[in-house]
Amino acid sequence: MSTNAGPFEQRFVIDSYTHHSHLPTSSGPYILGVDEAGRGPVLGPMVYGVAFCPKAYEEQLEGMGFADSKTLTPQKREELLRVLNSDPYNLGWAVRVLSPQAISAGMLRNPPINLNKQAQDATILLIQEVLQKGIQLSEIYVDALGDCDKYTALLSSIFPGIAFTVRKKADSLFKIVGAASVGAKVTRDSCLENWVYEESTSQGDGEGWGNTIGSGYPSDPTTQAWLKSSVDPTFGFPSLVRFSWTTVKVLLEKEAHPVKWIDEGNDALIKAFEAEKGRDRGRCVVARDLGLQSVGTL
Repeated sequence: MSTNAGPFEQRFVIDSYTHHSHLPTSSGPYILGVDEAGRGPVLGPMVYGVAFCPKAYEEQLEGMGFADSKTLTPQKREELLRVLNSDPYNLGWAVRVLSPQAISAGMLRNPPINLNKQAQDATILLIQEVLQKGIQLSEIYVDALGDCDKYTALLSSIFPGIAFTVRKKADSLFKIVGAASVGAKVTRDSCLENWVYEESTSQGDGEGWGNTIGSGYPSDPTTQAWLKSSVDPTFGFPSLVRFSWTTVKVLLEKEAHPVKWIDEGNDALIKAFEAEKGRDRGRCVVARDLGLQSVGTL
């Protein structure tokens, strides 16, 4: 998807993309908060969000109602996103939407790119893009899991001169992180509510998958029911699903056709490239069987 695409359009999300709001024009230095939405679900994208404002605006930000988005109603989150858009002179935000397919492909590649690394890459990319737009950042607050000291050291080495504060539950401690949390959560919810199935281009209008998907978390009974009813024994699941999740792997093992991978070993590989004479020495046996020969002799 285009990096300039809006976050709330009806779409299917195959490729990860970035969306930036208007760029604040108030003088700096600026503070920036980082948070995510959708790390654990088996359905839909994971969204990383940032919000930023002048350091001098921080006191005004305190009274706007930003908080951990999980503690807010959907209506309140949408209201707060309108607040983020209401003062283009001082407030800006951006999101990085990581598609379900990109998440799973990264986790299953060799070597794997685990979810923590994908999260770090998304955070670093968003910070870089804000800096590239000319915003002077002096302080960055990050909501994170795992070893916060180690993550602080990593970010500080990449962005020297910026003071980093990395905390668990930072969205409930710092209003600028709460603002980032709102942007990320509203974007993810909109992606799910407005999801267009890529597969509908070849399978009608997406009928059969339905829209009652639940929260997307593996523990959600509604999501579990949707997964069980949506698996195709040959093609698996639509691209809304993160196919690297254990929940999905177990369902495929139970409901889908078995797949047998044939590994003939190194002997077969050697035979496939058995030596020929002259210019054909070392050529694949398939080329020989098709009657493809080199012109001339040595």
